[in-house]
Amino acid sequence: MDGHGVGGRRESVSQQQNYRDEQSMQTTTEQQPSSTEAKAPSRISQPKVIPAVSGTSTPVEIGSPSPATTLSSRPGPSSQKSDYFSSRRKLEPPVTRATLSELDVHKIVHNPKLHHDINFDPELHFRPNLDGEKGQKKQARAQQFWQSLASQLRMFMTDRDSFMSLYGQGQEWCLPMLLSSVKDIINTLVPHKDREQLAEGLNVPHIMQQFAHGMADLEKLASWLSGVLKSHCAPMRDEWVDEMYTQLTNGNRNNDIDELVKGMRSLLSVLEAMKLDVANHQIRCLRPVLIEETVAFEDRFFRKKLREGKFDATAAKDWYTRMSERTDQHHQGSAQAFGDMAIFFESIVELIMPSRSEAFPNTFLFDEERMSKLRSDMLDAINLELCMRLYDKLDRASPTFEPTATTGAALPLDLVMDDDSDCQSTSSARSSMVFSSAGSPHASPRSSLVCPTRPASTRPQDRKVKSQELYASLVSLLQSCPATSQPAQRWQAMKDSLALQIFRFSDAPTSDLMMFEDMLDLHLSETASELFQEVEKDFRRRLVVELQQRVKTFKNLGAVSLFSVATGGRLPSSGRASTGPSDASIRGRARNPSDDGSVADMATRLAHLGLLHWRVWGPLVYCDEDTDVEMS
Repeated sequence: MDGHGVGGRRESVSQQQNYRDEQSMQTTTEQQPSSTEAKAPSRISQPKVIPAVSGTSTPVEIGSPSPATTLSSRPGPSSQKSDYFSSRRKLEPPVTRATLSELDVHKIVHNPKLHHDINFDPELHFRPNLDGEKGQKKQARAQQFWQSLASQLRMFMTDRDSFMSLYGQGQEWCLPMLLSSVKDIINTLVPHKDREQLAEGLNVPHIMQQFAHGMADLEKLASWLSGVLKSHCAPMRDEWVDEMYTQLTNGNRNNDIDELVKGMRSLLSVLEAMKLDVANHQIRCLRPVLIEETVAFEDRFFRKKLREGKFDATAAKDWYTRMSERTDQHHQGSAQAFGDMAIFFESIVELIMPSRSEAFPNTFLFDEERMSKLRSDMLDAINLELCMRLYDKLDRASPTFEPTATTGAALPLDLVMDDDSDCQSTSSARSSMVFSSAGSPHASPRSSLVCPTRPASTRPQDRKVKSQELYASLVSLLQSCPATSQPAQRWQAMKDSLALQIFRFSDAPTSDLMMFEDMLDLHLSETASELFQEVEKDFRRRLVVELQQRVKTFKNLGAVSLFSVATGGRLPSSGRASTGPSDASIRGRARNPSDDGSVADMATRLAHLGLLHWRVWGPLVYCDEDTDVEMS
């Protein structure tokens, strides 16, 4: 495939670019490649390295190349012609300027969802969205493109006449489309003054003419592209650029089509990563402005939608009106802490209770995922408390279960206290049961459950430590279970494992394990259970108390200050515990089951979400036009 040169000049595009020194933000797009043997021409200047940023991410609907495919045999010209013409309209590079358009700065600034989400995620950044069904389709299309490119290049090498009869010097096959896409993307990454040099150096029609006559020098083209990319990419991308250069060079020298395709795939992936780097740098720089303008931006956005009849908030208005008529839900101190927002905050506390299965009002369309997460976290907290209450009764019970008449909201089985049991746990939670399946190929955890015979300590401090260890182990078990679309399904799937884990810490006989599993089944995630309702009511009360404190403190803060306090530093809890973590109500750390850390964290998140929501929708929907809305 060697030729005598590439048309156009090979000068490096100018290295001056505003974002050059700060675009080395780490993205989650791909793994960095290993070092390569051959190196492309080095960069003239070495920009400084900016520390990488990691964390949660917001997916962007952009393509990402799939793994390169090796073709083991060459299809005949007729089959290639048929395959090509049947899919030519669908074939385009996996990454194009159009697929990356959401990363353009004007799209970022005018993206209402991003405008909103950036208030809640300190580490929000872009990455390719390859998850789910859409991601699978993207990868399938990418696979088809790279396979077609390899097939076309192989046909060019082995059957030049058939290739020319199919494609001639046209631009409707994979290679010219790929080069055009590369040029378009680079155009968005280089300063305007360098685009003329880019047009000369990457003159796609001229390159394809040389290619048709067997004169295209891919090594020189790869070298020129390496210089251009290194002049504008973050330093952490240099190794990847070197790998791309090595793959293209080796593929060209050895007539290795698969290696050539890998190099082109690497080229496109580097450009995608560069575009992501720039977009993430822009998000970092624009964050304060976007946060400060959130309320005004959303007010204009939704006011226009309402005026044009493209958004109907009638149901949300009715929801707020209904809640304002329910005085039974108001807690002491709410009017003073929440002010004019008392009805609203009492109502959204009610919305995230697991017993409320109703959909969220459509005014929460940008916060639906966060509200669902709060409801899920509340279910987790309630179920964990249920486990601890059932454990406490079990641990203080006699060696046998004796069914008795239930009283009040008590359990279906009342357990009789007997500290003289012969089957008691030791002070070590890890040694209170032994699992073994060696005795039988069909042994189960129940059949192999063994209780130690050493007496357990009855000192209060030892029981407290054991309770803390159990709680931490239950949280770890919860975190190890895959998330489901319905949080209650996850708890149902864990029921037997939870029962076993609780038994490891209890003094109850193993014969009671199945009955204890039934007890868990009666209450975990069962909103009709009186015990569940009792615990939920207690958590609702505690959440309102915590929420009152936070709203009272947060409501006078501006948007940027609110973001900093709510997502960074945490306010102290009004309860006994320190504040919880920033992005989840429960973490895998040992703590007292009565700790208010999870509630404090949910209160912080709900206060942040609620204040932003009220500042937009209070004057738009919930309150009458002649009503003064508290907007501080």
